[in-house]
Amino acid sequence: MIRPVAHIGAMAAYALADLTAPEGKLLISLSQNESLRGPSPAVTQAIHRAAETPHLYPDPDWTGVRRALGDVHGIDPAQIICGNGSLDLIGAIARAYLDQTTRALVPAHAYPFFRTATQMTGAQLTAVPERDLTVDVEALLTAQTSETRVVFVANPGNPTGTRIPRSDLLRLRAGLRDDVLLVIDEAYGEFADHLNEPMFDQVASGNTVVLRTMSKAYGLAGMRVGWGYFPSGIAAEVRKLLNPNNVALAGQLAAEAAVQDQTYMRDTCQMTMQIRDAFASRIRQMGLDVPDSFTNFTLIRFTTPELAQHADAWLKAEGIFLRPQSGAGLPDCLRATIGQAKDMDFTADVLSDWCQQKRISS
Repeated sequence: MIRPVAHIGAMAAYALADLTAPEGKLLISLSQNESLRGPSPAVTQAIHRAAETPHLYPDPDWTGVRRALGDVHGIDPAQIICGNGSLDLIGAIARAYLDQTTRALVPAHAYPFFRTATQMTGAQLTAVPERDLTVDVEALLTAQTSETRVVFVANPGNPTGTRIPRSDLLRLRAGLRDDVLLVIDEAYGEFADHLNEPMFDQVASGNTVVLRTMSKAYGLAGMRVGWGYFPSGIAAEVRKLLNPNNVALAGQLAAEAAVQDQTYMRDTCQMTMQIRDAFASRIRQMGLDVPDSFTNFTLIRFTTPELAQHADAWLKAEGIFLRPQSGAGLPDCLRATIGQAKDMDFTADVLSDWCQQKRISS
C-alpha cells in the first residue's frame, strides 16, 4: 500500500464535534459556535438568485463580496481575498510561507487548526504559554527565533473567548522581525467591533494579515465563506494556492447580501452578547470559572479534567453537547456556544443539578 509523506502520516485527524444525542433526547448542539439565528432575510433572496444559474462557475474574483466588505470596513477591495471558510485561507498562508526548515508560533490555547495547517507543511510549531487564558505578547516575542516565519494569533481567541487590546497587537508586530508574518484571525471580530479597535490599517506594513469569516456573526456557517485583508505581495502568493472557484455562487451572493445588512448583523451580536452574559453569570454563581468572553461562546473551567469529563457526560445524557477542549490544551474546560435563551437556561439548569450532585457551590 502506498504511504503518505512522513509529516502527513504523523498527523492526527482534525477532531470533529460528536453530535449523537441519546435516544429519546432532543439534540441541543452548543459545540460548533454557529449563530443563534439564521442570516439576514436578504440572504434568502440571494440564494434564490443563485439557483437560477447553477450551471455557471462562480466569480473567481468574488467581486460583489469584496466590494461590500470594502464599503463596510473602509478598506481596499483589491486587497481582500475570499476563501472556502477562513480555514481555506489559513491553510494557504501556511503552505505559502512555511516548510520543514521553519517554525510557526501560536498561543498555547490557540485555535487548533493553526496547528493542523502548520503540520500540513512539515514545519515545526511552538505553543507559547498564555497568561490567564489570554495571549501573552512578551512570551510570544521571547519565543521568536531565527526559524520563526509565521505567528498565528486569534483575537478574540478560540476557545478562550478572551482578547488583547490593539495596543498589545501593535507591540507584538513591532517586536517581530520584518520577515515574520503576523496573522490575526478575527473570526469573532464582529462581537468586539463595538470597542473600536480595528487592525486593518496594519496590513499596510506589508507583513500582517487580518482574517475574518461569515460563519459566526453573519450566520452563514453552511455557506463556507471566509475572507482576509492582505498586503498585495502576500495576496499574490496566497492566491496561487487557492482553487480559482473556491467560493460557490450561492455563498458569494449570500455573503454579499449579509454584509449589506449591517443592522441585522449587529442585532444578532447584541442578542448573543446579552444571552451570553446572563448565562455566564448563572454559571459563575454555581462556583465555576468563566472568563470574560468577547465571542459567541463561553469557556467553562472546572477544577480538574475529571470533573469536566463528568459534567460533559452529564450534559450529554440530557442531549446537550458542549465542546471539550483537550485539543487546545485545556482538558479541564468545556466550551459552550451561545444558543437561544431557552436552550441556555436549560443548560444552566442541568449544570446546576450536576453541581448539586457533586456538592460544588460558590
